[in-house]
Amino acid sequence: MQLTATIFLNETYKRLLLLWAYKFNFFTQMIMFGFIFIGISFFVSGGQPNAGQLAPALLGYLLWFYALAAISDMSWGIREETQTGTLEQMYMSPLPTGVLMLGRSAASLIVSTVMVSITAVVLILLLNVQLPMRLAGLPVFALTIAGLYGFAFMLAGATLIFKQVESLANALQNMLLFLNGAFLPVDRLPGWLQIFAHTLPTTQGIIVLRRVVLDGASLAQVWQDGSLIWLTIHSTLYFVVGWFVFRWCEQKARERGALGQY
Repeated sequence: MQLTATIFLNETYKRLLLLWAYKFNFFTQMIMFGFIFIGISFFVSGGQPNAGQLAPALLGYLLWFYALAAISDMSWGIREETQTGTLEQMYMSPLPTGVLMLGRSAASLIVSTVMVSITAVVLILLLNVQLPMRLAGLPVFALTIAGLYGFAFMLAGATLIFKQVESLANALQNMLLFLNGAFLPVDRLPGWLQIFAHTLPTTQGIIVLRRVVLDGASLAQVWQDGSLIWLTIHSTLYFVVGWFVFRWCEQKARERGALGQY
């Protein structure tokens, strides 16, 4: 247990060090993501956004920010470690690879929260967005993140086998941004596209989180109407399937002798 905690702390510390070492890139990213939100908001609202419209859009956008970080860390991060030769060192650890990946995910989540918090505060102050903080939103957020990282595990597994999956990762990031209901409600999409959008890892989380945070619904209410139940099933399936896909890809890469090759 102590060794596992040490791994988690070391992964987090390493990522915070990298974040600070490349702080110019970090702050540039913050500015870029802020302008992306402002630009899309003005475009969707016809150039006349208001605070009422921006609050649900910002909530969905911040969840997409977590998706972007998870996909980047679990796919591009593994590719970079393969290129630099540090991936094989990770597999020399006395801990199972699964525990290491969970530590990596926890570290990624902490760093992402730092980035999201800074971006959110700046946008809220700049655009005068009213985004209440409700404790009831934390369990919904946790369920959404669990499904999201399950999705990222799938991409991590694909990276171990195919090495370069940037095109797939970019396509999935853009798809999540425009189809998860962050800027355009899912019910305004064509019927077939609505069905597909609801299968994405953040869509249901955004729907439930908006009801709890912005509409003031209780957890009991969203459970009774079935939306929280569906989110729980959806995220659990994503996490379990993503975990097994990653381990299967890992085993295939080992069999081919290509785990650390690029």
